[in-house]
Amino acid sequence: MVNVGVLGATGMVGQRFIEMLENHPEFELTTLAASSRSAGKPYGEVANWYLDSEMPESVRDIEVVETDPAGVGDVDILFSALPADVARKVEPKFAEKYIVASNASAMRMEPDVPLVIPEVNPEFLDLIEVQQRRRGWDGFIVTNPNCSTIALTLTLKPIYDSHTIKRVYVSTMQAVSGAGYSGVPSMAIMDNIVPYIGGEEEKIETETLHLLGELDDGVVKPANFGVSASCHRVPVLDGHTEAVFVELDDEFEIEDIKEAMDGFQGLPQKLGLYSAPEKPVVVLDEENRPQPRMDRNRDGGMSVTVGRLREDAAFSNSLRYVLVGHNTVRGAAGASILNAELINEIL
Repeated sequence: MVNVGVLGATGMVGQRFIEMLENHPEFELTTLAASSRSAGKPYGEVANWYLDSEMPESVRDIEVVETDPAGVGDVDILFSALPADVARKVEPKFAEKYIVASNASAMRMEPDVPLVIPEVNPEFLDLIEVQQRRRGWDGFIVTNPNCSTIALTLTLKPIYDSHTIKRVYVSTMQAVSGAGYSGVPSMAIMDNIVPYIGGEEEKIETETLHLLGELDDGVVKPANFGVSASCHRVPVLDGHTEAVFVELDDEFEIEDIKEAMDGFQGLPQKLGLYSAPEKPVVVLDEENRPQPRMDRNRDGGMSVTVGRLREDAAFSNSLRYVLVGHNTVRGAAGASILNAELINEIL
């Protein structure tokens, strides 16, 4: 078994890590790190459990340690659910010795840090060697993208593999859990839609092109098409919905696009990784799907559900669809865990 720990263990994404690591066949959760306020106390005493599931009994008595490399003990992989400002300061310190699989945004766009969706660009893990050589680390950092970017890029990849994309427009309707338990006041979101999420649009627009780019001699060359995003916070607990418009440079048959999406598989599926969904993208024919309440938990929340896939009659060589992805599972903790499973398998 590989000993693993969670940094930022008391927050919502930290709790999702704990939930998903319970009974994992390869990873044994031995370390939980949080702020100095929680350090030295049993996890069950300091954590306000936010998820629908029960807190696993196996973690209740684990003594929380401070978020400091000196205190995490005998671990091989650390999953980071830290806020970006904290992550930027401490993740490099942990990476001097440990493998850090991070959900934080702080290090994503560093030129020597792999930003990876295992089904999309596993070859970017080659940057690990570049990172260790440049920084003199024994460990390393691997990151996963923003939650909305992951769902979008998983659906674009099968299109991108067989067609030339000219531009993508996406409008997101993002669940409140994406901002954390106390991130959006109830009076601000009830009976309301907030048409702005700080930094979110920029992340989608840059990360998508990065992920679909090419790694050339240790340098990522982003994909060459336009991405325009508008992001909105909506009164949904879990599950981001995205309305996507894609313009291609060539003609297509909508049935071919559907088959490509629904049949899409990547390296995690071929390797049979534990957290990998059988189908990363599931296409539905019902005209009123997908819906977050009905589709966010597909395959444990690791599959993205697509519906309303159709040609756009107003523009040539264009198509539209709607997707739903679970933002704290596939879009956060599950993404980091799948990255770690791939690393554990191939490195």
